[in-house]
Amino acid sequence: MDREPMPLWAELLQGRNRGMLVLSRQRDESIKIGDDIEITVVDIRGEKVRLGITAPPHVPVHRKEVYEAIKRENEAAALAKGQPPQNVESLANKKKHNDTPQG
Repeated sequence: MDREPMPLWAELLQGRNRGMLVLSRQRDESIKIGDDIEITVVDIRGEKVRLGITAPPHVPVHRKEVYEAIKRENEAAALAKGQPPQNVESLANKKKHNDTPQG
């Protein structure tokens, strides 16, 4: 006896499909990612949505276009030094640790 296929939303919840989980939120509503990250809809104006993101200091948060620009710059700098490129997250974490004041 064949089982019916699982609905896509159920697959997403069980991690069987690495697609995008799409959630609807209204102003002042939030979503949680794990225990430490919260994304809140701060404002909606026309087609623009303003999001507030609360995350621990060790988690880099960037707009996608900024993330990609940082990644390109880091890869170019690594190649100029003859080093293999690192991922952006490890470089961002290294920068945060180096920028932390020693008290």
